[in-house]
Amino acid sequence: MARGKYTKWSFLLGVPFLLVGMYLYLFGGSFPEELSYPFILFGVFISLIGLYVYLRAAPEAPNLREGEEIVATQHPVQRVAIVEVLFGGLVLGVGIYWLLFTFRPYVYPTVAFVLGLYLFSSGLYTYWANSLTTYYVTNQRVISEYRFLSLAKREISLNKVRGVEERRSVVETLVGLGNVHIASGGGKSLEIEMKNMKNSSDFVDDLRRMI
Repeated sequence: MARGKYTKWSFLLGVPFLLVGMYLYLFGGSFPEELSYPFILFGVFISLIGLYVYLRAAPEAPNLREGEEIVATQHPVQRVAIVEVLFGGLVLGVGIYWLLFTFRPYVYPTVAFVLGLYLFSSGLYTYWANSLTTYYVTNQRVISEYRFLSLAKREISLNKVRGVEERRSVVETLVGLGNVHIASGGGKSLEIEMKNMKNSSDFVDDLRRMI
């Protein structure tokens, strides 16, 4: 199953949009019923994708080479995604309230709605992507595996790693997460970015000792 403590509830995030759409359709009054369709369609879309992510099988452990063993298995932590979803949902709620229950000029609810929708959608996409991503570190390789509709897999042998970098955005710093960027050398350079990792500084130190 997909990882994440609340992954099995993520499809319920479409319910508020369905409720707003049904309210506009049934009790919209002066609002055209066509205004309800985007809310209903977006709510259905979120619910279906959320259900798919919950039911999607997690990536299988990699096939190990002779003498190889898994040292660590990690998944992205969802704190940044949850902050974006909650803040975006709050801004969306303010925009919907201004639209339905106040007489503010339409520019205010429109700006709030667009900004809230962007933050909410970005956070939700990150949440789903994190739920289907797994990082493996063996005594020979670093592997990133992402499985949604298809499989995306990257790996770098430890003896080819030429650079390890830790990055933190403002939000990641506040919630105690970080990103680890790993790059190989040679003619065809390959990069792996391990996002939203807990204790990223300790992981970087351990990885540098291994290489």
